[in-house]
Amino acid sequence: MTFTRSFTHCIMGAAMAIGLAGSALAKDYKSITIATEGAYEPWNFVQPDGKLAGFEVDLAADLCKRMTVQCTVSQQDWDGMIPGLNAGKFDVIMAGMSITPQRLEAINFSVSYGTSPNGFMVPKSSPLAALPGTDTVLDMSDEAKAKVVIDKMRDLVKGKTIGVQVATIHANFLDKYFKDVATIQEYKPAEEMQLDLTAGRIDAAFAEDAYFLTTLSKPEGKDLMLAGAEFRGGPIFGQGVAAGLRKADPDLKAMFDKAIASAKADGTLKTLQDKWFKLDMMPPA
Repeated sequence: MTFTRSFTHCIMGAAMAIGLAGSALAKDYKSITIATEGAYEPWNFVQPDGKLAGFEVDLAADLCKRMTVQCTVSQQDWDGMIPGLNAGKFDVIMAGMSITPQRLEAINFSVSYGTSPNGFMVPKSSPLAALPGTDTVLDMSDEAKAKVVIDKMRDLVKGKTIGVQVATIHANFLDKYFKDVATIQEYKPAEEMQLDLTAGRIDAAFAEDAYFLTTLSKPEGKDLMLAGAEFRGGPIFGQGVAAGLRKADPDLKAMFDKAIASAKADGTLKTLQDKWFKLDMMPPA
């Protein structure tokens, strides 16, 4: 996720004051508000009845019970998550957000509660179905090794259009490695990217496997497939998905860390992941 810092000193001061005020009001942590996007199934999504659901919604309920805190989960736009958190509009982000060095400059994170490889989804009939490295996961911490496969991918996607959700680690990856050879089409909600891929308006989409596998399990995904190598780790993809918190709230971070560790130890985290995901999402020990 990217964000700008083009504020005047006056505005920065006001924003900091609001953020600190919001933090101060929540210091007893008897009740907190958790922000989620509601548009990234199975992490979080809105059901036909208008209620929020998904892995993070269930996990939030479990963690709040462990912390004996009353929680409200609210829907927020993805690209306003970090500014909204620091402005005190809510207390925690649980929205499929990965821990990255760039984000750690602005906020803190809990320990990770999930991780997923990231890759391309393409039509089965497309030449891109032959993207190299299928069924392999490359760690971007070893960029030189991954770059060998990426360079082969670049040859195949030259002149193609790739869809990606705006302000994400996936957009950052495409911007670094593919922007000069392919057209990168950004979408605010990722759901629109999938609609365009199904309709043939773009040639490929790039996101995490956990998100794509939900699409592939539905009728609208019958003509699509994952293709090519998958990627994880390194500065771009980070250290797994976690709860985002203000730097001014170390006690709340400690509470989430303890609750997540407890859910992992007693098997609840794995049970919830098995319910919502079609692959192993457990974070590193």
